[in-house]
Amino acid sequence: MRNTDKDARDKVMDIEILYFEGCPSWQTAQAHLRQALDRLGLDAEIGLVRVETPEEAVEARFVGSPTIRVRGRDLFPADHEDYALGCRVYATPEGLRGWPTVEMIEEALGRERERL
Repeated sequence: MRNTDKDARDKVMDIEILYFEGCPSWQTAQAHLRQALDRLGLDAEIGLVRVETPEEAVEARFVGSPTIRVRGRDLFPADHEDYALGCRVYATPEGLRGWPTVEMIEEALGRERERL
């Protein structure tokens, strides 16, 4: 049985943003994610997961705030496994930032859609 477009969209929409309370960047990442979803014509609820302790960071495999995951997979996989409460930095076309650009998120979501 093949997936319909609706089925594919439903599977892609398991989205979470992991963050810690003191992170100054997670709300910008959330806004960029919403913009990317709108541009792609996708409707999704974004689950917010607050990581509060170093133990929770290890358990959640949390590489820094903000982390955006689709179906449990990091949209921007880190090349390290240092799990801790801390800020995450993204290499963007404008330089290092605390969040990915809208275009980076669009591209990453496109790759996730292709995996279905």
